[in-house]
Amino acid sequence: MSETGLTHVLASKAAGLDYDNLPPPARELVRQCVLDYLGVAVAGASDGLVRLLLDEMNEAGGAPKASVIGHELRLPALSAALVNGAAAHALDYDDVNMAMPGHPSVAILPALLALAELRHSSGHAVATAFVAGYETTCRIGAALQPGHYNLGFHSTGTIGSFGAAAACARLLGLDAETTAIALGIAGTQAAGLKSQFGTMCKPFHAGKAAQCGLLAARLAARGFSSRTDIVECLRGFALTHGPDFAPEAALAEPEGGLHLFANLFKYHAACYLTHAPIECARRLREDHRLEPDAIAGITLRLDASCERVCNIPAPSDGLQSKFSLRQTVAMALAGVDTASLGAYSAENARDPRLVGLRERVVLDWQDSWPQTLSELELELTDGRRPMARHDAGIPAGDIADQGRRLAAKFDSLVEPVLGPSRTRELRETIAGLDSLADIGTLARLAAA
Repeated sequence: MSETGLTHVLASKAAGLDYDNLPPPARELVRQCVLDYLGVAVAGASDGLVRLLLDEMNEAGGAPKASVIGHELRLPALSAALVNGAAAHALDYDDVNMAMPGHPSVAILPALLALAELRHSSGHAVATAFVAGYETTCRIGAALQPGHYNLGFHSTGTIGSFGAAAACARLLGLDAETTAIALGIAGTQAAGLKSQFGTMCKPFHAGKAAQCGLLAARLAARGFSSRTDIVECLRGFALTHGPDFAPEAALAEPEGGLHLFANLFKYHAACYLTHAPIECARRLREDHRLEPDAIAGITLRLDASCERVCNIPAPSDGLQSKFSLRQTVAMALAGVDTASLGAYSAENARDPRLVGLRERVVLDWQDSWPQTLSELELELTDGRRPMARHDAGIPAGDIADQGRRLAAKFDSLVEPVLGPSRTRELRETIAGLDSLADIGTLARLAAA
């Protein structure tokens, strides 16, 4: 359990992170991640799975010290982290980083904001802790990919637990040794299986990652014991959770110095691996002014690993539709707004027009393509064969423009729940995150 081991090195990086060393673009991306997280959480707060979790956590009881997004009810911090994490992932509309690969913010922020509300932490402290958790998540994820994810583990639940623990440890001011202990406690709890995609258990994974990470940091602060080399040790996390362990990948410097710069935001309310096909379909439809009846055949080319993630061939409801390449391509070709939450419904899953389109989709699996790259070729009834290619894994080049798009997304998600005035106040409070004296202001605005 050497202090030069990977777990300890990552713990040292997290514990030593300083806000003053974060460049302005990174600070802006933190605010964008918080904005996007709260937007999708408010919109997801009415989902049936959230009500079930709320009922269970409320019945379990405990000191009601933390806000529940989109609800009046308050819960113990650990319970709030679970519910808020599940709510934010319920719509599968939250941000992504392919280094994990998975959803970093939805695993980290529910834990971090619950803890920060308890401690009356500043926005400045929360921003620092978030980056500490985000970088830890991506570094561990990079060391275990692609085998960990391809084997069937949902990285948001597994790797995300480490990020939540690192973020909460940083907010608590834990030193490197104690942070490594927190990572050990998180690692022994981490779980999540991709076989649960399309069920309530997928968003449950995000909530559990947040809850486990928060619990790990708090136990470590109390003196709970754990190994401090949990990632790399024999029978530790890496060697039991996949065939590919490359510690050098965790220590490699990402482009720009932070994995945060590769954060990807969603503008379609479905699994991220459907986004490139959706973009191809939208472009072909618009460029060629296509109507569904003009399409005789559809060939979608993408990496073979996507088959195990989002290939439900004949979805029967909205949730399954989010993980169906055929259904989402059919929706985009038919002009259905894939950014709209209401588009993913049982009615659309059964719509004869969309069913007819999706049944024309042939999936042509490719070896060793980036997971975010796709190519869509159409065979039209007039003999033409237009084609489009798109890579959804390239981060936005203009952070300011991205912020405007995210603000529009936020308003569309939050206004129906909180109303225009409260939505604007919440958005403006997030914009001033770095100067916020008490994060509790933000938490209370996001509650009902």
